[in-house]
Amino acid sequence: MNADHTPLDINELRKTARQHMEEGAVTAGYSADRQQVIDLLNGALATELVCVLRYRRHHFMASGIHSHATAAEFLVHSNEEQGHADQLAERIVQLGGEPDFSPDSLSQRSHAEYVEGVTLGDMIRENLVAERIAIDSYRHAIEAVGADDPTTRRLFESILAVEEEHADELADLLTQVPSGGKP
Repeated sequence: MNADHTPLDINELRKTARQHMEEGAVTAGYSADRQQVIDLLNGALATELVCVLRYRRHHFMASGIHSHATAAEFLVHSNEEQGHADQLAERIVQLGGEPDFSPDSLSQRSHAEYVEGVTLGDMIRENLVAERIAIDSYRHAIEAVGADDPTTRRLFESILAVEEEHADELADLLTQVPSGGKP
C-alpha cells in the first residue's frame, strides 16, 4: 500500500457522486483531458475501420493456391478489427464524445492506409504494415493516456495485444506464400 495515499472519505465520495450525474461514468475523479482522450479514441476508431475494409476486400479478392486459408484469416482479422471499432466507439460515448464514422474523412484520419494489393503476397504485406502501424499507434496512445484514464489505457492495451497477434500471424503467412507472381 502506498504510504502517501490518503484514506478514502466515504461521505465526500457519496456527495460528489450525486453531482453532475448527467456525465455518467465521468466523475470528479477523472483526471485526463477528456477531449484529448476522445481524439485519441477517434483516431484509433478510424484506423480500425480502415483495417476492417481492407481486410474485407482482401478476403474476397484473395486468389491462388494458398488463398483459401489466407482469405479465412483475413475475415477473422476483419471481424476482430470491427470488434475493436465497436469497443472504441462505446468508450467515446462513455466519455461524453461522439464516435466519428464519417466516410468522407475516414482515410485521412486513419493512421493506417487502405492499400488494395494485387497478389496474395501484396495483401499480406499491406496488412502486416497496417498492423505494425497500429501497434506503434496504440503504444503511443497508451503512453499519452498514462495513469489518468485507466479504463481507456486498458482498452488500448487489450487491442494492442490482438494487433501484435495479427502481426505475428501475418508474418507467418508471408513465409508460406511465394514472392512475386500472382499466387
